[in-house]
Amino acid sequence: QVLLVESGGGLVQPGGSLRLSCAASRRIRSINAMGWYRRAPGKERELVAVSANGGATDYADSVKGRFTISRDNAENTVYLQMNSLKPEDTAVYYCNAHGVLTTTGIRYAILWGQGTLVTVSS
Repeated sequence: QVLLVESGGGLVQPGGSLRLSCAASRRIRSINAMGWYRRAPGKERELVAVSANGGATDYADSVKGRFTISRDNAENTVYLQMNSLKPEDTAVYYCNAHGVLTTTGIRYAILWGQGTLVTVSS
């Protein structure tokens, strides 16, 4: 069953912008933290940005000042606004959720989305 669904990836020119969305299934009651990771070709998966329940956020140094993470806690949705995109931002972006509780009482330590491809190229 798919519990996290990403959308918003695509092809964009350097300097452009994209907004990624990750919506949690309505079967999820609550989530502690949500974030975005990415895996570039030939590289390890890395943290991009994270948003905790209390509103604290953290970013990879490589995206600070260019990317913004935000959450709609009522809808269990997280967004990643990506501006001033660079070719090195090309990667598959994965949504991530920590401390998940479903409406049927099932708990997940971590959930992952299936990923959405972002390609930055002219």
